[in-house]
Amino acid sequence: MSRRVIVVFGGSGFVGRHLVRQLAKEDAIIRVAVRDPDAALFLKTAGEIGQIVPIQANVTHPRSVEAAIRGADGIVNLVGILSEWGRRTFQRVHVEGAANVARAAAAAGASRLVQMSAIGADPDSDSAYARTKAAGEQAAREAFPDATVVRPSVVFGPEDKFFNLFAGLARMMPVLPVFGGSPLPRLPRSADFVIDLCRNGGTRFQPVYVSDVALAISKALIAPAAKGQSYDLGGPKIYSFKEIMALILTETRRRRILMPIPFFAASINAWFLEKMPNPLLTRDQVRLLRRDNVVPEGALDLKDLGIEPTPVESVVPDYLRRFRPPTRQGRRNRAQP
Repeated sequence: MSRRVIVVFGGSGFVGRHLVRQLAKEDAIIRVAVRDPDAALFLKTAGEIGQIVPIQANVTHPRSVEAAIRGADGIVNLVGILSEWGRRTFQRVHVEGAANVARAAAAAGASRLVQMSAIGADPDSDSAYARTKAAGEQAAREAFPDATVVRPSVVFGPEDKFFNLFAGLARMMPVLPVFGGSPLPRLPRSADFVIDLCRNGGTRFQPVYVSDVALAISKALIAPAAKGQSYDLGGPKIYSFKEIMALILTETRRRRILMPIPFFAASINAWFLEKMPNPLLTRDQVRLLRRDNVVPEGALDLKDLGIEPTPVESVVPDYLRRFRPPTRQGRRNRAQP
């Protein structure tokens, strides 16, 4: 029996590298389709010789997409951006890119296509990110009606840019933001690691473990019931922004002020930050934060793919330890020759 050939667009990214490792365990041949194949060479060690093949492709260039897909059984499109810069716009990447991949997959006779979107994708959203994610889903389905859509919430894992980002900020700054929080001072209890100035917790999230997302995509590539379906992927627990910041401070053993940032104030700050090539915050992201990022009631989710969601508390503490202040013993050990 011949081995499956799976093409993963964006396979060197955060979710992609975990998906490639998962597919390698399942004995698939994986083409990692990325703009810079040299940057994906590290993935070759996740499989046997010749099992993982980085190739050059750009979802906004149809010919490169067609060449990458030729002869493949399954296709996964993970490519997405959080902010626009130059020619890399939401429309080109999320919509035109998704359409290019889906059309090429259909023309090549691929049996399965998985399109990664995001919780909150909505054609009527105030956020261009959310609108184009929804348009990308539609474009994929128009060209490939059996496409499976996965919509993760905030994805966590050792290389994430969420928990790690705020843990890094806590190491340098006296405050952490709570976007959408309303101010009402409260004195901390003696056991607290935080000074809490927030009446409410701000935007709510349902963080999902990156390995669970990778497993969900691998299952969606083979499960007959997954054809044409959409799955909203979230973890077992919903957290407010304040609760996530407090968890980060607890695990990094730091005392910081949790500062409520109303959305209008966040938008003003974002206007300046978004002028940078890789901004920490944009006005479009602020608009996205106005809506909770949780699995909608009644939606298909991880459990419908046979996956038990992994709790944040069982993974995040392990990789946030590096952000803890050095102990006295640690300082003494470093001082010794």
